[in-house]
Amino acid sequence: MSDPIMDMRIKLARIGALLFDRHLTDAAGGNISARVGDRVCISPRYAGSKYQWQLRPEQVLVADLEGNKLEGKGDLSRESQVHFKLHREFGDSGTAVIHAHPRNLLVFVALARPMPPVLEATLKFGETPVIEYAPAHSAELAQRIADSLRGREARIRKQAAGVIAPWHGLFLMGKDLDAAFDAVERLDTNARIIILAGGLEDNLAAQRQALAAARAPYEARQV
Repeated sequence: MSDPIMDMRIKLARIGALLFDRHLTDAAGGNISARVGDRVCISPRYAGSKYQWQLRPEQVLVADLEGNKLEGKGDLSRESQVHFKLHREFGDSGTAVIHAHPRNLLVFVALARPMPPVLEATLKFGETPVIEYAPAHSAELAQRIADSLRGREARIRKQAAGVIAPWHGLFLMGKDLDAAFDAVERLDTNARIIILAGGLEDNLAAQRQALAAARAPYEARQV
């Protein structure tokens, strides 16, 4: 008979490797959690820096909703309080939380700027807002992320909703782990398109200036 908890631990380990391989998070951090009933499967501390997101299922921890570890090898991440708070407060809307450092979206994180949707694939998420800065691993950070998600439960139930934490990363809750992973990649692609479009506009402006300068002597002779 299938064991839902072990199945989720296997899946979470696989999703972590995918996030790392696709530059949707890095060795510096990130966390993944998924709820199965009243249990939370969650990546351990140092999943990136020590294990490069190559986790074995038994390294994926199992905890209760209060954050007490029940199974698994390793310690809970210092950022886990965000996960448990979201699971407790938004459990009726979603079952998965991803904190990640997506390579392109980190530009918005570094600049503390909200990100608008610019692709049809990201319209469902609306604008990804920026919260006021709070220190990493703090209860204050967990509260601000929860406050930002409040009122966006419908987006979580549809697929996911995200929050940009300044100088830190992306926090996102999805209706399930597949939906959350998909949302992280869609948002990072959205960020990349915005960045490239800005560069394209700059290049076009420079090209127009160069063309105008080249044409100026010729046009002057025509006067």
